[in-house]
Parts: sequence; C-alpha cells; structure tokens
Amino acid sequence: MQLLSNDYFANMGLKEIRGKVEAGERLSFEDGVTLFECPEPLAVGALAHKVRTRLHDNKAYYVVNQHVNYTNVCINGCVFCAYQREEGQDGTFVLTKEDILAKIEGAALSPREIHIVGGCHPKLPLSYFEDVMSSVKDRFPEVVLKCFTAVEIAHFARLENTTTLDVLTRLHAAGLDMLPGGGAEIFAESVRSQICPRKSTADEWLAVHEEAHSIGMKTNCTMLFGHIESQEDRLDHLIRLRESQDRGGGYTCFIPLPFLTENSQLTIEKPLTGLEELRTIAISRLMLDNIPHIKAYWVMLGVKQAQAALKFGADDFDGTVVEEKIGHEAGATSEQGLSHTELQDMIRGCGCTPVERDGFFNEV
Repeated sequence: MQLLSNDYFANMGLKEIRGKVEAGERLSFEDGVTLFECPEPLAVGALAHKVRTRLHDNKAYYVVNQHVNYTNVCINGCVFCAYQREEGQDGTFVLTKEDILAKIEGAALSPREIHIVGGCHPKLPLSYFEDVMSSVKDRFPEVVLKCFTAVEIAHFARLENTTTLDVLTRLHAAGLDMLPGGGAEIFAESVRSQICPRKSTADEWLAVHEEAHSIGMKTNCTMLFGHIESQEDRLDHLIRLRESQDRGGGYTCFIPLPFLTENSQLTIEKPLTGLEELRTIAISRLMLDNIPHIKAYWVMLGVKQAQAALKFGADDFDGTVVEEKIGHEAGATSEQGLSHTELQDMIRGCGCTPVERDGFFNEV
C-alpha cells in the first residue's frame, strides 16, 4: 500500500517519525509540529491508524449511554459558550432529582453509562448532587455514573468552603464513578484568559483529575480546538495531558472537540476544515501514547466525520446519547440520539467491527 511505503513517508518529511511510530517510541513536541506542517494529512492519518490498529485491531467501541444536562445557569460566562445563561435570564432551567430520574427511566434503552454535567450554578449545594448520585445509583445500580467536569468540582468546593478532594470523596461515596473530562478547553493561559477567564485554570483542572485518580476513580480528558488557539497550543495541551497520565494513570479516553461557531461571541478568522479536524484527531492518537482510547464524538463532529475519524486514529464512537444540549446550542447539527442498531451500522459502514462497552471500556 503506497501510504505505508518508506518512500511515501520520506517524501512527506515523516521518515523519522514513522520510525518512532513503528518502534513504539514517544513523539516529541517538535515531532508534533512536523505532523501539523506535513502537506498531506492522509499520511498523518495513516500513521495514527497504524497505532489505533495496533492497540485495538479493527474494533470500534460504543456504549448505550444517556446525557443529562441538569442546568444551564452558570457563573463562568465563557465567551465561546452558547449554552450558558445568567440566573433569572429567559430560558434558564434547573432539573430536580425527580426530573433527572424521569429522563433516565423514559429512555428507550436502559443505559450502561449516564453522563451528567451542567453549568456552575451559584446556589445548588453539594447535597443536591449527592442526593442525585445516590438516587440514580439506587434505581440503576449497574450503571456507570460519569458526571461533573473538574470545573464543576472546583465550583462545588468553593461553594462549600472545602477542598476539591473532599468533594470528590463525598460524591464518590454517593455513587460517582468517573469524571467526563470537559472544561479543559485549551490549557494555554494566553488563550484561556481570553475565552474562559473565570473558569478553573489548567493547573486546577489537572489537579482535580489527578486527585480523582488518587482515590481510584477513572476520568476522561478533552481538548476544545479550532478557535483562537495555535497548533503549538494544541501540542502543549496534549503533552500536558500525557505528563499527567504519566503521574497518575487514570485517564481512560481522550475526546478532541472541534469548536462550533454558531451562537458564540468569538470571532474566528479561519474556521476549521474537515481535514484539519481529522489531522488533529490523528496527531492526538500519535502524541497520547499512554491514553488507551480516542473518541470520535459524533455529536460535535457529525456522524460522517466521526466515521472518517475511525480511520484517523479514533477507536470509540461514543454512544446513544439520547439528548444533548451543550453542543447543539453551539450549532451541532447531528441527531440528538442514535439507536443501538444505527451505531452498529455506522461502525460497520466504515469497515470496523462494532463492540459494545460499558463506561470503563469493558466489553459487554
């Protein structure tokens, strides 16, 4: 196959990087720059697909899951966010525990994973979230509860005048199994100060995840890309995640999130192209040698682009979702949810073998 020939990669300036990939060696920041500058994204994709295949063969994972957004009231006011509302503003909502249970019970399929996140509400106490966790776990004891970003955890700690480790410990005791990984955005402070100045810093985000790992919890991690950050900022983000994984080892999956421009206050001079999305996903697979899974999040990529991502290093197609508000408020045009059969057909349609999993990536 031409894409895997020595001459092809040499002509693309990737001979040394290909050698490292073949040998399973760690790529450097400079290697990442070379991958971003490569004139042929398909060459980068071929290298990522080789790593993805080495790790997971032809499998593509999916999960029967459900997203629940408990409120859109948030004090952070991130300029890129189309979901956030101020308290008292038209269109705000706060779900009760009964509302959340009703949404889960009303789903067509019983979920194996429940993903609960929301805005940083100024008045919801930690006891509300403990009650939600314990009530959902009582009703659905086998489900994996993947809830609350590190930003929410830090917000709960400030409201309760306690530590983030205490918050994590209390929520874990109430039934929380994992953190979903949102809120990382981009770690570069020069960018973060412009797009989310009130949100937790990169160091705070990393510290919360490492605290979660220290008490035996798994977490996911994310990167929001395609706004005002540079390619070097993306590489810095990926390497800081890789270093964090070296320290704690608790990240299960990385989710690259393309920025959606609709309803945002940010002015984007050069919107992302589809190939740039795929290149970034591929580079994520190549740089994150110690994080086992890369998600093609179809909600924000779109289903067809998510299928393509399975050939550019991604191995997970997320899941049924049922209802998602944050990405769709920002302009996502994908379906709100997909059926079990639709997920399997889409995975098979791009030549992969569908494998159902639980929230911890155990095969069902």
